[in-house]
Amino acid sequence: MVRRVRGILFVDYVRMIRGQKNVDWSAYLNRDDDPFLSGRIDLDGWYPMESFERFGLGILNEVAKHQLDGVVMWGRFSVMPVQAHFPTLVVVGDPMETLARFRVLARSFFDYGAIEVVSVREEDALVAIRFEMSAAAEKTACHQTLGFFLGLLEASGGTNGHGRFLEKSWEGSTHTLLDLRWSNPVEERPSRPGR
Repeated sequence: MVRRVRGILFVDYVRMIRGQKNVDWSAYLNRDDDPFLSGRIDLDGWYPMESFERFGLGILNEVAKHQLDGVVMWGRFSVMPVQAHFPTLVVVGDPMETLARFRVLARSFFDYGAIEVVSVREEDALVAIRFEMSAAAEKTACHQTLGFFLGLLEASGGTNGHGRFLEKSWEGSTHTLLDLRWSNPVEERPSRPGR
């Protein structure tokens, strides 16, 4: 089965590689990847997951230096361009609705069931992740996905966001299960006259 990722996510990997001109990327990439590094990336276009995986592993080794905290942070920052491209995704003041909207948009990012919001409740959600990549790439992509969801919660006004992996595909589970928790925004009370 051909698996593809949307250009809005693919372009960050391409920019990162293009920006690191001192790195010999040939250890990670192959000729199939060359057109993506020299041409324009269509944010609404579809790109092969095989290239996405190779780019991700190269970036993990050469840029992130295997620091998963940095990968999570990168995932957090990736919310901004996605939010700009899908302006109805984030509902400020409503993390639950934001996650519900992501559930609908999930197929806009991958053309197969790579990410599924399984459940959303008042201050917690479960997300199933299955990129179908190598263990190292899967682990990295799942940490980036964790960061993305934490950034999504922040953008919608959620506070104290954190997540943990209940199941890990890179350790043999059929998929990764991410447990997200947060605190909802506190509604501001109107001030009394004279205060």
